[in-house]
Amino acid sequence: MSIATSLPETMPASGTRTAAAVVLAAVLALLTGGAPAAADTLDSTATQAAGPSAAVEAADLLATLPVKGRAPKTGYERALFGPTWADVDQNGCDTRNDILRRDLTEVTYTTSVPCTVKTGILADPYTGTTISFVRGTTTSSAVQIDHVVALSDAWQKGAQQLTTEQRTAFANDPLNLQATDGPTNQQKGDGDAATWLPANKGFRCEYVARQVSVKARYSLWVTQAEHDAIVGILGGCPGQVAPAAVEPAAPAAVYYANCAEVVAAGAAPLYAGSPGYRSGLDGDSDGVACEG
Repeated sequence: MSIATSLPETMPASGTRTAAAVVLAAVLALLTGGAPAAADTLDSTATQAAGPSAAVEAADLLATLPVKGRAPKTGYERALFGPTWADVDQNGCDTRNDILRRDLTEVTYTTSVPCTVKTGILADPYTGTTISFVRGTTTSSAVQIDHVVALSDAWQKGAQQLTTEQRTAFANDPLNLQATDGPTNQQKGDGDAATWLPANKGFRCEYVARQVSVKARYSLWVTQAEHDAIVGILGGCPGQVAPAAVEPAAPAAVYYANCAEVVAAGAAPLYAGSPGYRSGLDGDSDGVACEG
């Protein structure tokens, strides 16, 4: 898959050729961070000016996206985006658990291997609330993983032209994934920025900026209504950067003097890698502390 080496007609006409090339170079630098798309060639002056890690403003990146009508949903199936929660980075953990581990704090695991998340705390950016996650048949759905750009929305805006490998990358791309409140995720469905935005207004700028980054990375387009909605949101946060990655939540500092404190806090047992675990509490050095 490739991206055009000239900016689309939606780019502001006032920019000079050099300025436009600089923006495009920065766009391409953003795309190359794990992206399936990149230009084959680029003006050397623009490359030098933008640099390999230049930040791109979301409004400028939005201006490079084609504006088209929504294609029919005909033929859409979840399976066209690969297996659900594949282990695309081959780290031994599926994507859902990778994102839970990234977005939750105070994480514990089902075994001594830090992979399958057992419990954790989500500071949900979509709702502005705090949610306790507990793995279980009736509790896991309280925290779900949202596709920031929904799969169905992508299908109707260019993903039909992607390969299965590219669609699988899209469905498992951490940039396009966010842990959130289960009912909120269900409410969103396959809505775009014109039809759905997070209730937490303080997160809307980052949310639409991520949508723009994802659509640029996978050569997708936006509808006119979607474009205008994003412009309206970004108008309230000038300079909002289009992210190339999402940083993990900062872990809370947890310290237990002894296992009695761990038990009293309801945190036992502690697994290696989880908040509060330390070798001094793990008498048999098996990666599980205070299990007795």
